[in-house]
Amino acid sequence: METLTGAVRDRAVALTREAGAIAMRHFRSDLRSWEKTPGAVVTEADLAIDRFLRERLPAAGEAWLSEESADDRRRLETERVWIVDPIDGTRSFVAGRPEFAISVALWSTDRIVLGIVFNPATDELFVAEHRGGLARNGIAAGLRPWQSSDEIELLVSGREAREVGFDRHFATATVRRLGSLAYRVARVASGRADGVVSLRTVADWDLAAAALMVEEGGGRITDRHGHPLRFNAWPPSHDGLVVAAPPLHDALHDVLERIR
Repeated sequence: METLTGAVRDRAVALTREAGAIAMRHFRSDLRSWEKTPGAVVTEADLAIDRFLRERLPAAGEAWLSEESADDRRRLETERVWIVDPIDGTRSFVAGRPEFAISVALWSTDRIVLGIVFNPATDELFVAEHRGGLARNGIAAGLRPWQSSDEIELLVSGREAREVGFDRHFATATVRRLGSLAYRVARVASGRADGVVSLRTVADWDLAAAALMVEEGGGRITDRHGHPLRFNAWPPSHDGLVVAAPPLHDALHDVLERIR
C-alpha cells in the first residue's frame, strides 16, 4: 500500500474547504432541486461540487466514485480511488438545516487511507488518516467510552427514529435525528455522540471517509448484521450500519437482531 503524503492530505483538505464555500453560496438560497430518482433529491449545488472535485482531486491514474457521477467499473482495477459525496444530507441542505456535509475519501489498494468530512455550515472539519489518528478542527479526537449504566445519545435518521424506537430498548437513550449520515458518524467518531444506527442500504460515498474516522477513533463500524465494511467493491453499498464503541456496538447490534 502506498504511503499517504502530507501534500496529498493537505491538498484534499484545501479542495474540500473550497467545495464547502460552493455549498455555502447555495445554502439557504433560491437553489434549484429535483428528484433524480423517486425519493432521491439532487440540487445544482451537488452537481457543482461534484464537478469541481472531480476535475481537481484525482491525479493521473486515479479513479473516481461519487453519488453524482456515473460509476465507471474500471475503478475496481485501479490502485487509488477517490470516493466522494458532494453533499451528504441533501434534504437537510434544501430545507436550510445545517445538517449536511461534504465527504471525501481516498481508497488505496485495499483500504481507505484518508477521510475528510466537512460541514461548512457549522465549520466542523474532521480528518482521519490510516494509522494517523482522527482530528476535529485540528484537535485529536476519538470515541468516548461506554458502560451499560451510561446514558447514551444515538444519532439516527427520521426513518430509524420512527421505525426502531431505540428509546424503548435503552432506558437511558436519547435519540436525536440528524440529516447527514457522514456527519452523524463523524460526530460519533470524535466523541460528540455515542452511536449511529441505519437500517437502509448505504453507499460507499456515504461512509468511506467517516468509516476511517471510527477506526482511528477507537470504535467499531459494521453493517447491520455485524459484517465488516468493504469499500470499492461491486455494488458499492452496504446493508445498514452500526457504529459505536465496541461494547455499545454489540448492544446495538443485539437490539437490531431482536427486532428485524
